Amino acid sequence: MRFTVHAGHNPDNKVACGAIGLIKESTENRNVKNEVIRLLKEEGHTVYDCTVENGTSVSDIVNKQVSKMNSYSDIDLHISIHFNSGANDKTGNGKSTGVEVLVYNTSGTKYDTAKRICSKIECLGYKNRGVKTRTKLGVLKNSKGQSLLVECCFVDDKDDIDLYNYKSMAKAIVEGILNKTISVSVPAPIPVPNEEVYYRAISGSFNNKEYALNRKSKLDKDGFSGVFLEAFVKDEKTWYRVIAGSFKDKNLAEQRVKNLSAKGYDGGFVTAFRK
Repeated sequence: MRFTVHAGHNPDNKVACGAIGLIKESTENRNVKNEVIRLLKEEGHTVYDCTVENGTSVSDIVNKQVSKMNSYSDIDLHISIHFNSGANDKTGNGKSTGVEVLVYNTSGTKYDTAKRICSKIECLGYKNRGVKTRTKLGVLKNSKGQSLLVECCFVDDKDDIDLYNYKSMAKAIVEGILNKTISVSVPAPIPVPNEEVYYRAISGSFNNKEYALNRKSKLDKDGFSGVFLEAFVKDEKTWYRVIAGSFKDKNLAEQRVKNLSAKGYDGGFVTAFRK
């Protein structure tokens, strides 16, 4: 069989990179992608890497990915590797937020393949969020043939990340694609050490950079220190998160959110990340 595989987004620290939580999406996209390609090739299949490393914007990255994907003929399946965000489970609640696979529609072989991938990843301990149709994602809408996008798990859910190992994730994806068990050993996942977890006070996320800069300016004027912006991509849109301080002590981050609220900046919350 013939496949294309790509890691979503630009690399970390570039424009339009992925979400950051307890792991960095752009980094792990590439780790999983590389292992998926290796395993598919070991099983005797032809695989083309369509990852983009030098996109100038979200749309430029997607356009370049699609151009690469469509440049190959007779492809059985296009596979896009991503991680999700938005769980905001910074310390773990004992429940996985989990995996989902996105498709443009339910026609063809991709839908059954997507269901198998979800089931295989569920076997690793993740919640199975199922297969979802997304008609506005360019990588699914504009690619020729059968395409799917794997949202492996949530970067900001400690329960998900405690289960996570890129090799076991890739193995599950490949087994779902090929509908067979493959013989490869994978290391056990290593839970996130508490000493590596830091906490950020979030004062809003905006898909308009001017709005985010305006919020930062107001926070600066109101005497909040350590305020900065962090850009990330979700659903092929760039978002700008206003971070009103980073702390090793979770209590300090929670106090900062309370201080924000006292100044009229409601809706703040604390999220965890690893340096």
